[in-house]
Amino acid sequence: MLSPNWDTVRLTLHVIAATIWVGGQFTLAGLVPTLRAHDAELPKKVARRFNRLAWPAYGVLVATGIWNLLKHDMASQSNAYNLTVFLKLVIVAVAGIAAVVHSNTRSKVVLAVGGALSGLASLAAVFVGILLTSAH
Repeated sequence: MLSPNWDTVRLTLHVIAATIWVGGQFTLAGLVPTLRAHDAELPKKVARRFNRLAWPAYGVLVATGIWNLLKHDMASQSNAYNLTVFLKLVIVAVAGIAAVVHSNTRSKVVLAVGGALSGLASLAAVFVGILLTSAH
């Protein structure tokens, strides 16, 4: 059997946090119509509960993402790799900012746009993260 190491721990934590952050957003979005049919306020209550898991997961994603960056000598990477890392950082920031906007608005339009943008940016972050991982 292969021996686990700190890389295993780091990547495991990153993947688990991504499943909560990204998967949770899409799961919650899929449940909203059913929740709303039972009680118009229920989606807000469930979302607040989800945020208790989602935001710590986002924090773990950021922390393990920094840890991932520290594992590479960025100066020795190609310009394409470094540009892709920068793109990932921008996408992660967009996902977080959009989620904050989504969570703190009363406007239905801003709620919808913030949620959609956060979800799509989160998916893009997963894609770019896999792209970076496959480059090594």
